[in-house]
Amino acid sequence: MTDIRASDINGPETGEAGFGDYVALLKPRVMSLVVFTALAGLIVAPVSVHPFIGMISILFIALGGGASGALNMWYDADIDAVMRRTRSRPVPSGKVSAGDALAVGLALSGISVVMLGLAANWFAAGLLAFTIFFYAVVYTVWLKRATPQNIVIGGAAGAFPPMIGWACATGGVSVESVMMFLLIFMWTPPHFWALALFMKSDYEDAGVPMLTVTHGRTVTRNHILGYTIALLPIGVGIAFSGIGGPFTLAVSLILNAMFLLGAVRIWQRAEPEAVADNYAVERRFFRFSLAYLFLLFGAFIVESALKSFGLGGW
Repeated sequence: MTDIRASDINGPETGEAGFGDYVALLKPRVMSLVVFTALAGLIVAPVSVHPFIGMISILFIALGGGASGALNMWYDADIDAVMRRTRSRPVPSGKVSAGDALAVGLALSGISVVMLGLAANWFAAGLLAFTIFFYAVVYTVWLKRATPQNIVIGGAAGAFPPMIGWACATGGVSVESVMMFLLIFMWTPPHFWALALFMKSDYEDAGVPMLTVTHGRTVTRNHILGYTIALLPIGVGIAFSGIGGPFTLAVSLILNAMFLLGAVRIWQRAEPEAVADNYAVERRFFRFSLAYLFLLFGAFIVESALKSFGLGGW
């Protein structure tokens, strides 16, 4: 693996960075998932929040997610420059300097945590601070380059937002918020390993010990199926929790059945078959995994709305 550090990368001269380059630095697609799951956690919480406070809270959670993205891009600029999927990112492409990325990440980290504490409560702010630390330091600096379990353990960072949203409303943690955390935590490995199946050469070139690199695609397919099976009782069981109900159960059963079916199809695939169709099944599974999470958390929101009209819940 290359020994180049992010701070050593200047990249090609492309002129002064534009607003869009700094937005890209915050990983807006990832941030959208953070925002939506945090919003779901806030909405389904049993304590109502003033709409303005809720809006401000979600804004600062989003900024915290963006701060994590900027810090990740700062540190990972060396491997991002090698991987086809990431080489056009602002830092490796030279649009934003490594120093600017670090400054943006640190500044937004401080602003988001302090302002969330002032807007909502300090418990939620502490959870946000820990999430940023976990993603930027535990996952990015340590796990990502050290172990094929990087995405398993590191997935916790992406699982905290609904807990933070819930904490903004309640000031604490509950069984329901823990179940939302576990749902995303168990969803993350099959989601990212599906991506790794058709992007294996990128991780090989960058020297990242993704499971596909260290143990091969067959083992990865087995792990995708295993984690999907482990996800099922959480994905269905959460429908029987305080945030669930008949509507959530129906949506959950359909989504989890489709998710399991996709995992089984991946597990059954022989590598020559996958190569022949350019990993079409794996790509479809990856895209569906995103829809799975958005739709299931959307169901929580709909169930909450139905409860407000006396129609949802058990």
